[in-house]
Amino acid sequence: MSEKNEIINKFKKLVSDLKKHNRFYYVNDSPKITDSEYDLLKKKILELVKQFSYLKKIEDISLIIGAEPSNKFKKINHIIPMLSLSNAFDEKGMEDFIKKVNNFLNLNNKNLEFFAEPKIDGISATLIYEKGRLIRGLSRGDGTVGEDILQNLKTIQSIPKKIEANDVPELLEIRCEVYIGKKDFNKMKENFANPRNAAGGSLRQKDSNETSKIPLKYFAYGFGAVSPMVFKTQSEFLQKIKKWNFSTNPLSETVNGLEQIVIKHKKVDQLRSTLDYDIDGLVYKVNDINLQKRLGNTSNSPRWAIAYKFSAEKAVTKIKNIVIQVGRTGAITPVAKVDPVNVGGVVVSNATLHNEEEIQRKDIRIGDTIIIQRAGDVIPQVVSVDISKREKNSKKYAFPKKCLCGADTRKELSKSTNKQDAVRRCFKGYDCKFTAKEKLKHIVSKEAFNIDGLGKKVIDQFWDLKLIKEPSDIFELNYNKIKKLEGWGELSISNLKKAIEKSQIISLDRFIFSIGIRHIGQENAKILASFFSSIKEFSRLFDLKDRKKILLNLADLDGIGETQIQSIDNFFSNNTNARIIKDLIIKLKIKNFNIRNKNGKFSNKKLMFTGGFKNMSRSEAKALAENNGGKVLGSISKKLDFLVVGDSKPTKKKIEQAKQLDIKIILEKDWNKILNS
Repeated sequence: MSEKNEIINKFKKLVSDLKKHNRFYYVNDSPKITDSEYDLLKKKILELVKQFSYLKKIEDISLIIGAEPSNKFKKINHIIPMLSLSNAFDEKGMEDFIKKVNNFLNLNNKNLEFFAEPKIDGISATLIYEKGRLIRGLSRGDGTVGEDILQNLKTIQSIPKKIEANDVPELLEIRCEVYIGKKDFNKMKENFANPRNAAGGSLRQKDSNETSKIPLKYFAYGFGAVSPMVFKTQSEFLQKIKKWNFSTNPLSETVNGLEQIVIKHKKVDQLRSTLDYDIDGLVYKVNDINLQKRLGNTSNSPRWAIAYKFSAEKAVTKIKNIVIQVGRTGAITPVAKVDPVNVGGVVVSNATLHNEEEIQRKDIRIGDTIIIQRAGDVIPQVVSVDISKREKNSKKYAFPKKCLCGADTRKELSKSTNKQDAVRRCFKGYDCKFTAKEKLKHIVSKEAFNIDGLGKKVIDQFWDLKLIKEPSDIFELNYNKIKKLEGWGELSISNLKKAIEKSQIISLDRFIFSIGIRHIGQENAKILASFFSSIKEFSRLFDLKDRKKILLNLADLDGIGETQIQSIDNFFSNNTNARIIKDLIIKLKIKNFNIRNKNGKFSNKKLMFTGGFKNMSRSEAKALAENNGGKVLGSISKKLDFLVVGDSKPTKKKIEQAKQLDIKIILEKDWNKILNS
């Protein structure tokens, strides 16, 4: 098996494990792994996705927030979704987060005020108050739909059942983390795997009398719906609810800039072993609530908050071999096969080596004794080599210059950085059998066509039997041949047929995501689907002249940059890609993309921006236009409804063209009035 295949198989296995353990945690009340093992599993998956972007198209791990609500309790939609947090694992990650916040808000203030809160390793819940009375309590569930666990939450004596104050908002939603203290857990640990699972199992007891016997505690950390909004900052919010008798964490405080963040992080990291509750990092939030609103959210996490995780766990082992894997984007990835070793409670036998440069920089060789760590990797990474234990006849590892298919590989030059990519790639695409097979596995995956019964092992089997070589072959399977295969009966074939037929009706965004354009993940696919609206418009990319015009407009979409545009151009310039995708489209019914906000201020309107804005970045302005139902274009044409002109250095030529085409011009002051109306 190729190294690439191993990475994908390992990724899918770990994602499957994560979902399985989600159900153990949230549905079955029967946890099978420790809390740290669970969190390390998710961290490793996220970091692997960072290293190998093609994995995003197999499964969007960020969407796996909890588990689907069970049938134990009544299901209720959250007023505001309970999103997951993005993660940082080192100082560089925090520095990048701060830069993104400043860039989005168009600020130069490097010492932006943040609020730091310990990330309690417990069970998330939300408490809803009307006129000060607790009327509802929900579990997180899948982030959109939670379970009604009000009676169980009421057994926690320190949760206010009525807020005795005159300044309480009409509607107040308090987000909190429920936990069991370490000392209390030690008295009952024979019944549960760890404190988090003890808390989860207790909260989801059908009989609240049983829950009342468990010493549950909580910390309030945030808010959902608040009407009217009476808080200006996160710190003010916590100060106020503390006066209203909610439990808040005493280690929470404001910090300014990266230097104070690092100091705070080290201080709490040193303290955590002395605390009576488990924490796995600190959450840093932009303190100003108005700035939080401006930053908004992506589809799965807020832009204004991040979880900065604590230090990684390490172990010593030995490299038995180095193997190469080929991914569906052609990326050649080296993986070290190591002697099995326990790292933080999990036995691992693989360690990622990332790329050729990483091997050279650390001088990693077969036979070396190494230190590996898990700091978010789906498989651990090699930290360093113990040179003193290296054998005398050891030889430097020669990274292969050819793909497993035999084709020459090369490193791309990044247009955005003007530097050579660290990853070596095979560029044969569908003409490389290793890449083509991985592309098929992506297309049938849950977040793409979601064909149940056509998993990775089946793809391998059907590929070897030449039943499937290209995506369109999925819809022309020879079921008579399949009937003769071991393990395939009438029922399994019938189920496969139904799953394939069902998958032929697909939304435009899922289709775009599924075809495997490099650098186009689920979020990018939604942005593109919103822009094109229909498969007819999207298919214009096949034509060179149309594509060049379209790419100009894509340049002004928030979330689509030069890298994505170049990747789209490369993909559709490839004749094999074009033929394969055209053949696939013929087999499908691709639904038009529905604009989320049909009643927004710019619904069904096309806008273009020129010039800088005083109070917001161009990214924020575009995001506001799109959130209000508008479509942002990158060039002047008769199709344009509005040209929005910022005060700082607008392009005069664009303004003149807009006047000639009788396009309405919105000046910055008018733009602000529209948004505030």
